Amino acid sequence: MLVPLRDADVAACGGKAGALGRLARAGLPVPDGFVVPFAAYRTDLDLRPGLSDALARELAALGDPPVAVRSSAGDEDTALASAAGQHETVLGVRGVDQVADAVRACWASLHSPTALAYRAATPHRPADPVMAVLVQRLVDAEVSGVMFTPAGSDGVTRIEASWGLGTSVVGGTVTPDAYRVEPGGTVRRRIADKRTRVDRAGTRVVTSEVAELDRGRPALDEATALRLADLGRRVGTVLGGALDIEWAVVDGELWVLQARPVTADLPAPAPPTLALLTGTPGSRGSATGTARIVRGPGDFTRTRAGDILVCPWTDPGWTPLLRLVAGVVTETGGALSHAAIVARERGIPAVLGVPGATTTLRDGTTITIDGDAGTVTSNHP
Repeated sequence: MLVPLRDADVAACGGKAGALGRLARAGLPVPDGFVVPFAAYRTDLDLRPGLSDALARELAALGDPPVAVRSSAGDEDTALASAAGQHETVLGVRGVDQVADAVRACWASLHSPTALAYRAATPHRPADPVMAVLVQRLVDAEVSGVMFTPAGSDGVTRIEASWGLGTSVVGGTVTPDAYRVEPGGTVRRRIADKRTRVDRAGTRVVTSEVAELDRGRPALDEATALRLADLGRRVGTVLGGALDIEWAVVDGELWVLQARPVTADLPAPAPPTLALLTGTPGSRGSATGTARIVRGPGDFTRTRAGDILVCPWTDPGWTPLLRLVAGVVTETGGALSHAAIVARERGIPAVLGVPGATTTLRDGTTITIDGDAGTVTSNHP
């Protein structure tokens, strides 16, 4: 009825759980857990007593810790589509009742408006979507983030990092530190102003302000960046190909939280150019269109086809807009965030982490964005 994470495979448990199962079997540092497989979704959506009892037994075997409950859909974390951020993740839940509710939330998210919009725009979408659910011991990260590893050992590893749980980096609500680890071991870094962090407080996940002294302090030292790059190479040896890996650091220990194929390449470094605003290149290409300042869902109906979306950040609920607009500018976020990944999959340029974009740019004016150079230029004086 439930599958130990070490036994998980893609066929029964989806790409996310299947990849972590392979890594666990290879001895890599993956938090322990189990999977509610596709079979339960197909036959037991009411979570009948047998499944609830099985959840209780598995949680007891883990020691009843706070857990992370995450989607592992059949069309998620594949080489064709990431479905980055489109399905539910519930962090910090504890006990069988809370976990059962979180499992139901993951199941329901398979047919949420955002997931449906993403799937509708994705080639080779499944005729019969199905959802497994991954339950793992929650890692209370001191530092976390995302890294993109090359397909071979002779490429650059890109790392983005910030304080606390990784939801702020993958969600784009913070502009993270960015590191480039060269094949020869050289580490280049760009340290950001990391203003907020996300942490577990009991069974809640809370966002708080980062202390002034820590905002500009590097989240990773050079030695840890090198260790992460080495971990990425080990993950690549098991899974193969270029990978998008979510990771965490606790008491100096590294953990792999997710590993999936890279579905669209990052922009190549471009020479600097004069521009009104600059940020992080997130998705290649350039576009000219009407700047549409969108601060929340209440502004969605103002957006028209061909507009350039200018916003504080995007979350999965904004996915339908990425099918409509010609490009994206965000005030926070990095090149490895969910918004950047979806923009690359959609083939629209994105410039991320542009401070003050929603106040500097004027709604309704014409702007040009360059997703390779990370620039925003106004076509009006």
